[in-house]
Amino acid sequence: MADLAVITRQALDEVAACGDLAALEDARVRWLGKKGRITELLKSAGKLVASAGPEAVARVQKARADLEVAIVARRAEISRADIERKLVAERMDVTLPGRGEEPGGLHPVTKTRLRIETLFRQAGFDVASGPEIEDDFHNFGALNIPPDHPARAMHDTFYFPDGRLLRTHTSPVQIRALLEHGAPLALIAPGRVYRCDSDMTHSPMFHQLEGLAVGENVSFANMKAVLHGFLQAFFERDLAMRLRPSYFPFTEPSAEVDMSCVFCDGKGCRTCKHSGWLEISGCGMVHPNVLHASGVDPERYTGYAFGAGIDRLAMLRYGVNDLRLFFENDLRFLRQFRAFGA
Repeated sequence: MADLAVITRQALDEVAACGDLAALEDARVRWLGKKGRITELLKSAGKLVASAGPEAVARVQKARADLEVAIVARRAEISRADIERKLVAERMDVTLPGRGEEPGGLHPVTKTRLRIETLFRQAGFDVASGPEIEDDFHNFGALNIPPDHPARAMHDTFYFPDGRLLRTHTSPVQIRALLEHGAPLALIAPGRVYRCDSDMTHSPMFHQLEGLAVGENVSFANMKAVLHGFLQAFFERDLAMRLRPSYFPFTEPSAEVDMSCVFCDGKGCRTCKHSGWLEISGCGMVHPNVLHASGVDPERYTGYAFGAGIDRLAMLRYGVNDLRLFFENDLRFLRQFRAFGA
């Protein structure tokens, strides 16, 4: 107890020398904690003989109170100094001119979709839409794809536990339109579709265009003329087009659509693998089973259907070589498309 004044001065000096809140907390614990030196002195003073005990306890309590006041004051000083440092380091010159507002622009895929819709509307087609979460009937069954059909494996479908699924194409929109309106009709169904695939030219979510025309005496030649006219209008140039035999369960006969390469004008380059041709679409005459499942008499009506990737059309139109660039939301990339028309 004879050294209380020295101990108190040592504690006060240590508190005053603390440079941050962590060091201050360490000092508080060292002096005033459960096993701190001032706390131990207070316990010792209580054990002194009755004549000296109360006075010793009072002296230690005063030392403790003085130290607590010093800690509170130092904590406030440190906090104030931290705020002042931040204000200096993070200060903002409000007199600087603002960055301004940049005009926004449509996403290149959106621009492509709108251009497609405009061209087909001019050709007499309606634009239809439908749910992205579909059932098995509309996505597969009504399109002549039974449960055991190998074509289902081609789609790499995302299924929900209740049996529903994320649509793998926008063909279900065509089925719904036929069931609701019947024939004749002509429509396109652009929209998002989903498949388990991801690389430079594929995305788990991508945009697809499907077209359908059903009526009396609709022929393969009608389909070829519509597709060729669309491609030339979309790319704004003369293009050659060819049809190659193919297979789709919902069309018969079926064909793949190739067009002359837009980068080399059919001469051969790396993009077209030096063939001069780019595969652009699949098409065919609507299978009678599909018409029957949609409530349309296949003996009276015929129709054609076609499908193409909107993202791929955008890549070809704008010269983009990696599909993933469209979905990374890099403003440096997207800003380039403001100068392009629709």
